[in-house]
Amino acid sequence: MSINHASAGDLVSLRDDIRDGKTSALAALDGYLARIDKQNPRLNAFHEVFADEARTAAAATDQALAAGNPVGPLAGVPIAVKDNIVTRIGRTTCSSRILENYRSPFDATVIDRLTTAGAILIGKTNMDEFAMGSSCETCAWGAVRNPWDTSAVPGGSSGGSAAAVAANLCAAALGSDTGGSIRQPAALCGIVGFKPSFGRISRYGLVAFGSSLDQIGPLTHSVRDAALLYQCMAGDDVHDSTCAPRPVEAVATTLEETPRSFRVGLPVQYRKGNAPAVDAAVNRAIEHFKSMGAEIVEIELPLTDVGISTYYVIAPAEACSNLARFDGIRYGHRTKAKSAVELFDLYAQSRAEGFGSEVQRRIMLGTYVLSAGYYDAYYRRALQIRRLIKQEFDRAFEKCDVILGPTSPTAAFSIGGLTDPLAMYMCDVYTVNTNIAGICGISLPAGFDESSGRQLPVGIQLQAQAFEESLLLKIARAYERAQGPRAHLPTTAA
Repeated sequence: MSINHASAGDLVSLRDDIRDGKTSALAALDGYLARIDKQNPRLNAFHEVFADEARTAAAATDQALAAGNPVGPLAGVPIAVKDNIVTRIGRTTCSSRILENYRSPFDATVIDRLTTAGAILIGKTNMDEFAMGSSCETCAWGAVRNPWDTSAVPGGSSGGSAAAVAANLCAAALGSDTGGSIRQPAALCGIVGFKPSFGRISRYGLVAFGSSLDQIGPLTHSVRDAALLYQCMAGDDVHDSTCAPRPVEAVATTLEETPRSFRVGLPVQYRKGNAPAVDAAVNRAIEHFKSMGAEIVEIELPLTDVGISTYYVIAPAEACSNLARFDGIRYGHRTKAKSAVELFDLYAQSRAEGFGSEVQRRIMLGTYVLSAGYYDAYYRRALQIRRLIKQEFDRAFEKCDVILGPTSPTAAFSIGGLTDPLAMYMCDVYTVNTNIAGICGISLPAGFDESSGRQLPVGIQLQAQAFEESLLLKIARAYERAQGPRAHLPTTAA
């Protein structure tokens, strides 16, 4: 079934319709809840839905509008939240048995800012356990499915958020991105996924995976939606010492101001090993940018191929430290095994029962690279390469304003189709270095791969220097306009 872009849940259009009285916040919310009831059993995008709390918030929005009271820029808009961002309502499980019943006593900063802006929290979305994965198959509550083809993965680790947006189960969703976990599922589900620069959005209340890499960002139907959510969330926070004390540009109001001239860099390293449909999508994007008057510049990013190995030293090292707090004593799952008599046995048994295999693998890897005799050979060397990767991007941006390439080398693969962990890790070959360098990136829908007889989305990625979100979003919006309206969304979005 074909449906137009706005009717598929465009956040800004919905917000305007609620403000103009064309619909009510409660009516809009009930439409989303009805679709969740119908579609979530087959997609498994949501772990928990806040129907009662959301209806109360929507009714309050309608009352405020009826009384002529001022409302926020997101008033009445239902937004889903990845289940590693803490909320006072519901649970925060990180899709892990070890946090199965955890309830947070506080809201994350991004939740405070969105609800202050009038957004309505509709529920928590499934994810790869502790954000460790690229397919949403490691979720303790079962695999999430791609709305375009339920036999395929939605990408990860923010796969539940991506699937929920693509299937029109919410107007937008929050995700987290440590090595591509917003952008890669956005590409595989045919939506927009935006990762701001490290330090641009507070991580207070985000359950840590890799603390020097993690960043919260939006998954949306359009660049316009992403810009508005970004503007509502970004800015300094006293609760997060890594948050940059920089003013936030009013990018949502200047989004249509396309730069008169800009340069698009094409790394030669991004043009090998991709599916033909992915290369075709990048080539179409090049033509779109040429039609806008952009200068196309060939650049070199020779450390692209070492990004994965660098990432899988740094991220597990930070993860093994961050996840040490889940010991079965202070909070989290505690084993009931009678054999756990000694304290060490209690720790070991609780963690063995609570953590899935991928999380255990990364904890062991992180412990190994930080251990005596291996720290210098692995972790210290990875940090040195990280600096080289950042310098490589700095040199590239002397020649161009944004970097264009694929988001993922392929479209979505079948559930259970990649059993080799190393093959799974390579799904993020074009996204991990963005996090390693701390720069910003956005994935945009760019067509489909129909080679397998299925219609599966592919995405392109634009990257810009750290704290150049305004420029990146303007250029992404210009591409979106040049591309024209998307033909349709999955039948699940009807």
